[in-house]
Amino acid sequence: MSLAASVWLVILAAFVAANLPFLLDRHVLGVWPLKAPKPLAVRLAELVVLYFLVGALGLALEHRAGQIAPQGWEFYAVTGALFLTFAFPGFVWRYLSKRRRG
Repeated sequence: MSLAASVWLVILAAFVAANLPFLLDRHVLGVWPLKAPKPLAVRLAELVVLYFLVGALGLALEHRAGQIAPQGWEFYAVTGALFLTFAFPGFVWRYLSKRRRG
């Protein structure tokens, strides 16, 4: 896989993963079913777990491409902010849009 394809794969995975907690109402991480809808705290915890899973994917692809570059706190601050920005459409759909229930 080329470097550009790896970058786009991580970006696409981050966008999907960031919206997943807001799209799946009665599943934790898309795996464990719940009887009641998830509260916001569970969704935020899922966001943190999915951020690290996407980071692990990026790390694996970087390792496969060559040497892993050392990262400081700035890298994690920027990628965390980008991940939260990617989660905005799912948050709006779940909490801010008016949908017909029933």
